[in-house]
Amino acid sequence: MYRVGIITASDKGSRGERIDESGQKIKDIVSQFGYEVSYYKVLPDDKETLSNEMKKLCDENLVDIILTTGGTGFSKRDNTPEATLEIAEKLVPGISEAVRNYSMQFTKKAMLSRAVSVIRKETLIINMPGSPKAVKESMECIMPALNHGLDILKGTASECARK
Repeated sequence: MYRVGIITASDKGSRGERIDESGQKIKDIVSQFGYEVSYYKVLPDDKETLSNEMKKLCDENLVDIILTTGGTGFSKRDNTPEATLEIAEKLVPGISEAVRNYSMQFTKKAMLSRAVSVIRKETLIINMPGSPKAVKESMECIMPALNHGLDILKGTASECARK
């Protein structure tokens, strides 16, 4: 069972002015797939706060995957991709490219997402948009391959080749 950390980037949510439906949507979906949500927090859209929290989760091996929601748009306060890249050791562009491509069938606005996916230590970090609908679509896209990617990252599987 993989341990999941969920971080919602939302100034209003962190102040209790908005209910975090997107983070809850992630929690519901990963739980259906047998993942354990071992960390969940709503943080302000502050680059340093976000990067420090993600770094701590990775460096202290508290989670196997961090799924973020929010902060991936064009707003001045959207800092999640930058916070994620700041702590990245390896880039995993295929995940975010696949999510954007999949989401384009639902809305052309998907091309505006600045979400990134990276690895730090043995933790995969995937940014997702902030709406519950977009989170659902993103999760539909990534869940079929997620276990295999985590197995490779954790060293419990070593083959990706198909015959």
